[in-house]
Amino acid sequence: MKVTELKIEYRENPIGLDVVKPRFSWKLVSKEQNVLQEAYRIVVSKGGVDLWDTGINESSNSVLIQYEGPELAPLSLYEVKVEVWDNKGNQGLVQGTFETGLLGGTNFSAEWITHEFPEEETACPVFVKEFSVKKTIERVRVYATSLGVYEIKINGEKLGDTFFAPGWTSYKNRLQYQTYQADRILQEKNKIEITVGNGWYKGIFGFTCTPNHYGDRVAALAEIHITYTDGTSEIIKTDESWKVTTGSIRSSEIYMGETIDSCYKNEKLEEVVSTSYKMENIIAQESEPVRITEKLPAKELIITPKEEKVIDFGQNLTGFVEVKVKGKVGQRITIKHAEVLDKEGNFYPDTLRKAISVDQYVCNGEEQTFLPHFTFHGFRYISIEGLEDIQLENFTACVLHTEMEETGTFISSNPLVNQLQSNIQWSQRGNFLDIPSDCPQRDERLGWTGDAQVFAGTAAYNHNVALFFTKWLHDVASEQTEEFGVPHVVPNILGDQDGAAAWSDAAVIIPWVIYETYGDVRILEEQYESMKGWVEYITSKCGSNGLWQTGFQYGDWLALDKEESADRTGATDKYLVANAYYAYSTNILRKAAEVLNKAEDIKKYSELYQKVKKAFNEEYITATGRLVSETQTGCVLALYFDLAEEKYRNRILEALETNIANHKNHLSTGFVGTPYLCHALTENNLHDLAGTIFLKEDYPSWLYSVKKGATTIWERWNSILPNGDFDTSGMNSLNHYAYGSIGEWMYRRLAGINQLQPGYKKILIKPQFIKGITSIDATFNSVYGEIKSSWSCKDNVIKVAIEIPANTTAILYLPEKEQPIEIGSGIYQYEYETETRLEIEKFTFDTTLQEILNEPLAIELFNQYAPELMGHPMIEFAYQLSVSEVLANAPTESATLFKMVIDALNKSNNEVGAI
Repeated sequence: MKVTELKIEYRENPIGLDVVKPRFSWKLVSKEQNVLQEAYRIVVSKGGVDLWDTGINESSNSVLIQYEGPELAPLSLYEVKVEVWDNKGNQGLVQGTFETGLLGGTNFSAEWITHEFPEEETACPVFVKEFSVKKTIERVRVYATSLGVYEIKINGEKLGDTFFAPGWTSYKNRLQYQTYQADRILQEKNKIEITVGNGWYKGIFGFTCTPNHYGDRVAALAEIHITYTDGTSEIIKTDESWKVTTGSIRSSEIYMGETIDSCYKNEKLEEVVSTSYKMENIIAQESEPVRITEKLPAKELIITPKEEKVIDFGQNLTGFVEVKVKGKVGQRITIKHAEVLDKEGNFYPDTLRKAISVDQYVCNGEEQTFLPHFTFHGFRYISIEGLEDIQLENFTACVLHTEMEETGTFISSNPLVNQLQSNIQWSQRGNFLDIPSDCPQRDERLGWTGDAQVFAGTAAYNHNVALFFTKWLHDVASEQTEEFGVPHVVPNILGDQDGAAAWSDAAVIIPWVIYETYGDVRILEEQYESMKGWVEYITSKCGSNGLWQTGFQYGDWLALDKEESADRTGATDKYLVANAYYAYSTNILRKAAEVLNKAEDIKKYSELYQKVKKAFNEEYITATGRLVSETQTGCVLALYFDLAEEKYRNRILEALETNIANHKNHLSTGFVGTPYLCHALTENNLHDLAGTIFLKEDYPSWLYSVKKGATTIWERWNSILPNGDFDTSGMNSLNHYAYGSIGEWMYRRLAGINQLQPGYKKILIKPQFIKGITSIDATFNSVYGEIKSSWSCKDNVIKVAIEIPANTTAILYLPEKEQPIEIGSGIYQYEYETETRLEIEKFTFDTTLQEILNEPLAIELFNQYAPELMGHPMIEFAYQLSVSEVLANAPTESATLFKMVIDALNKSNNEVGAI
């Protein structure tokens, strides 16, 4: 047995940690089965002196164990040692360190500095300081932040490999600072430069493309802490002794792009100006930073019909392009960005709207490598102007996003499904850039709460999003008010709006997802008042019937069951949606109160939950069980949120089946219904129907976009029309992760990986087959270790391979077996023959057409098993019309269609059973 991956607050050996009671986690790795931790011992020391020793603690807990020693000192290095004993008589050891930061913004001694450039100046200010070092250096740390986005260079070398620091927070309430190691950079004479771009703070942003959402001057704050080998130290810090100038970055805007003029020289240094910001609002970096996580080579050079020079990188992504070039002095190279080419093959930047996304580089005559500093783009294609000889090897797409650990993999026998999974992951990466944005390319890129909420479950399978969402949820709470509730976007630059269902519910739902995925109780503690505040806000808006039926609602946003030109909110009653979420969030709040042992709130919100459910049934379900909105989304919410009384569930389920059949087994759901549609069907014994909808390849479906060449998830089911035209609503992102929420169903239902206890301490493995997929191989790296679920069903043989990490247990349901199996950690493999899914007598078709039409069994078989036969074009055509429609047609047409089916069946040995 080995002990591995010691994490302190989800990070290995972090520096600049400002958590006053950090938590420790580790993993056990063993080849033996049924391994459990029996005891652990944690020792935290500083400078060789033990500060906290848990002693041998008989516990299986190995996740997020809180430090309970003496108060931590700022700017200090601590050593951590963890010993573990398992139930097999083995002992293991793992060690690590963490280094505290300033432990609060008020511990900064530096001063905020800004400039007095004229308003029309677009160049980024560069704050400069020269200083000397005459002693031998032991350690150097730099603590810095800005109002804007910044980059620090010392002696021409950039500190760190991150981008867009300090990140986007609710600047009026919270501002992050970063810690950098700079031990080997300082020389005897040194020059530090802090370049600050407008970024989210001052830059052009929002639907109106206006600047100065938080302020009209960028500013910088920094301290260089130098520790010498003789035990002395000094601090170089921002103050009025610094100077300011401008450099080669002549303009930079997130929406508009960046212009770099390498010929520009400015020897003039001007005086800085002091400014202020509330120091108590400054906190240490809370989530992983944004980094270049991958570099993609150029795939193809295209000369379009309009004679544009275009490079295809083969993948819609978020980031920018690195350009290597040797141009003439003063030569200007222009790089434009687009997600797609039009159907004629021309460059099509229209999905960007007002975000022009153009980078320009002015050459100095030398061999150069250009890449932007303070902008990013959503693109697959670039158009190049100003360069005659284009060599593909000189263009590289740099993929940018918050550097979250990848935790999930999902591979199936269906290549279209595998591309869908890739598209989901790429959309998550492209939109998880410091905040969970809606899209990364157009003049929006906002932290929409609704998009984040519906996708959170899928996100937590693909990547470790604990820190990412923790940071963002702190901003959600800081932006929340008693008067307006939770904003629609966070950070909120849209102004005061009343909270809206499904969007503002992110304040309740996402903390619960984090708790269940990582076993993180602290996120519930920190967000509890925010969660409670949102439910109380809804309650304050309710009428005498106890329901929320006033104000603006998004409804089932972009649903297909209503003409979008008239209304984007779909056909489902908007207040049915609102009250479904009211009940759902109230129930989550009740469960959170139970976890936190809040007795009064448990009682209060248990009663409120029952009250809302009762009112929901009285208002939206008739006495005979008819739902007011018998849309797919209406039925799905009533079923999946467990709102309908038991006596009504069957009728609502039947209404859902009927609605789906009327749409020829296609979905018609929008942002609200889509995440839960397949879950609701699977949970209510209609898993085959869920599979049928999931694998549809024509519009509307998940695989329609895949067949159209998508490499990310689209905002709309028909962002690109079957004829190659584009949706012209002006709201047509091709990188929008909301409909990627199907990923959670793929992991939970198809691969069968579920948690029975928070953090996957106890695991449920229950893979479920669908027609059209013969194998799945999936993994999820939980906080305890990697979970694997692999299965295949071929040639009437089922094979299942399972891996359960040490220090956990699992319940396994093998496909087509009813009895669960309790297992401990280890690797398990099973192989057995499949049970026939077609438990019917062999039925030959050696009868006349008239006999078949009069034979109820034939109609029943056709209805029930036609999905098994999909793939043959004649059968698919007849099936999609549906039996009821065929029988309703003229007799001659009916006969012809049924003869098609019979002929196809006869080619397969004349037996339905054989097929």
